[in-house]
Amino acid sequence: MSDAPTLETELARARDLSVSELADAIESIGFECTRCGACCTGHESADSETREPHTATVFPDEVRALQAAASGASDDTSNDDDSDDDGVGACTAHDDRPLVCRTYPFSVALAGTSQPMGEAVDEAGLVRAHECEGLGRDISREDAEALAAALKERAVRELEEAIDVRDAYEPARPEPDEVVVHDSEGAKRPDGSAYER
Repeated sequence: MSDAPTLETELARARDLSVSELADAIESIGFECTRCGACCTGHESADSETREPHTATVFPDEVRALQAAASGASDDTSNDDDSDDDGVGACTAHDDRPLVCRTYPFSVALAGTSQPMGEAVDEAGLVRAHECEGLGRDISREDAEALAAALKERAVRELEEAIDVRDAYEPARPEPDEVVVHDSEGAKRPDGSAYER
């Protein structure tokens, strides 16, 4: 029998996280986004010759927000707001970016939560920092607290999503080369429509 904590236990721990303590940890590590865009492009593989894609937990409502933003962006060719295109690697969906993007390069060290872009390169308390050129830079207390609040929200949501997926999971029987995505809302096709067989 495993001594690993249950998802429900980890969810309770996530809900009890202190935003102030998370902010202290973020401040001790330090961070300032350099807008390099590396968080969206993957990371070098162990052989340093190829870039490895990375996966991220994106919640169903965040997928819909990104789809709506992409749809709106394609309708608006004038784009009077140039705040997202003023630098290398600037995010085109910055205002609608998912929690995993808003909290990068940090994650919380709880079982059932995700680690973006591989293993941690630094840790302080329950806060893990992942490869990013912005680490080690000064961060204001206000920014650290905002990042900490988003990090706690992400940890809670990741665990709630994991529990919901586990509890609602029903195997799908896709055709060869057919992709089925399972999330808390059930089985779906890659476009987000319900998968029914």
